[in-house]
Amino acid sequence: MDIGAGTGYPAGALSNFSPHAFVFEGVECASMEGLLQSFKFDKEHIQVVVCKMVGLAAKFRGKKRNKAWKSRQTLWWKGQAYDRRGPEYQALLDRAYRAMYEQNDSFRRALAASGKSVLTHSIGWNKEVDTVLTEREFCSRLTALREELLRPAQQPRRKNT
Repeated sequence: MDIGAGTGYPAGALSNFSPHAFVFEGVECASMEGLLQSFKFDKEHIQVVVCKMVGLAAKFRGKKRNKAWKSRQTLWWKGQAYDRRGPEYQALLDRAYRAMYEQNDSFRRALAASGKSVLTHSIGWNKEVDTVLTEREFCSRLTALREELLRPAQQPRRKNT
């Protein structure tokens, strides 16, 4: 299933452009795209504004900062600098997707509706130096969250008597 804005359900609803509202570490986010684009700004008050954006508006707002973050390979969240290729940044992405997963029912429904499909994002970038989120980083997080969501509830073990 190739995820992308403007595609059919559930692939379109799994796009970072989709308006899935959630709160991330005290900041209201209207979409994952808004949050991801906000990482390009080192000023917290601008991050708060960008987090409230959805879709192309968020993408274009962040695009103005591409040269700045790419030259340093540094991203920001709430005053803290993150090395784009560092484990701390990966942990930040994990927390972000977890927050959206836990707080947004429509995102979870779309994730469940994707069933066992292999998730892809053919328009995504593959090199970390070029993007705040590679296709692999994106699809692997969605797949892991979906596996968690679809995992059967653990049945209590019965003691042999």
